[in-house]
Amino acid sequence: MTNQQSTGLNKRYLFVVLASTIFLPAISIFIEWFTNQDPSISFALAGKWFIFYAVGFRLLLAGVMQIANPSFTAKEIFHIQDTSAYAIVRELGFANVCFGLIGVISLFLPQWRIVSAFGSGLYYGIAALNHIIKKPVGANETLALVSDIFVFLILLIYTVMMF
Repeated sequence: MTNQQSTGLNKRYLFVVLASTIFLPAISIFIEWFTNQDPSISFALAGKWFIFYAVGFRLLLAGVMQIANPSFTAKEIFHIQDTSAYAIVRELGFANVCFGLIGVISLFLPQWRIVSAFGSGLYYGIAALNHIIKKPVGANETLALVSDIFVFLILLIYTVMMF
């Protein structure tokens, strides 16, 4: 059973999305650029921190939350009130933990970045396509759609540029 009523934007969800896709990568890029005193910001440097935060941090956090509290994703993102959907949301959480860990590890193993960008980029792109087909109902699902498209595009550009 689904509930098609539009819900308000969850401020904590908005904060995590903005922090992991914009603010934390930008701050980390600036700090590393400033401390290295390099006159240019490379695409590899930007990709390093974007993958760490937008893939690693965000998906790992999302996965842990989906495993521990599947009701948020079920109810607030997909508008599913039926608790039997929690098992599926937990499985989604396992996938998010796996993708997130690859993104986190890529900070320490640079050769994993292209793999993370490619695999996670596909994941974000297909998730965005699914949101488009479903037609977002509430603000949280619209935020998921917009952020999924944004992350997909950045990871697509990174993948193409780094090949």
